[in-house]
Amino acid sequence: MDDIVNSVPSWMFTAIIAVCILFIIGIIFARLYRRASAEQAFVRTGLSGQKVVMSGGAIVMPIFHEIIPINMNTLKLEVSRSTIDSLITKDRMRVDVVVAFFVRVKPSVEGIATAAQTLGQRTLSPEDLRMLVEDKFVDALRATAAQMTMHELQDTRENFVQGVQNTVAEDLSKNGLELESVSLTNFNQT
Repeated sequence: MDDIVNSVPSWMFTAIIAVCILFIIGIIFARLYRRASAEQAFVRTGLSGQKVVMSGGAIVMPIFHEIIPINMNTLKLEVSRSTIDSLITKDRMRVDVVVAFFVRVKPSVEGIATAAQTLGQRTLSPEDLRMLVEDKFVDALRATAAQMTMHELQDTRENFVQGVQNTVAEDLSKNGLELESVSLTNFNQT
């Protein structure tokens, strides 16, 4: 056995040890590296500050870093107002509405960072997100309906939708969200 060890050059032992060390480092790197996808970005916080990852990836060390996943898909959040909760128009008429809001996190470093800070993982659950922003939507619906008569609402639905979009867009941007569109799916006089 000693003859075999003595017959192998010392540089070969060094090379084998170096290859083993590189292999172990590669395995550790593969385990700690987290990639973002087109559907989900993440924010890494902790050691070395905050880092927003939209494409590519980052090393996430479990003890030193925490990640907040952010859903980048468009989410449909539906709001229904009827009977006692119905909207009241300028001419004091009650209107039952069902409105679909299509929202998503702004696809920018600032938008993702703001969404991570204000919404956290709620972006992953449409129901949780709806519960959080529903009051903003209802307020925009009520404010816009109060500025229009029943006749105006029936004849110019697009003006109602545009008014709601204009009212709610700024509030959503404070949470890192953007409003893609609003759809008035049901409209009935009570």
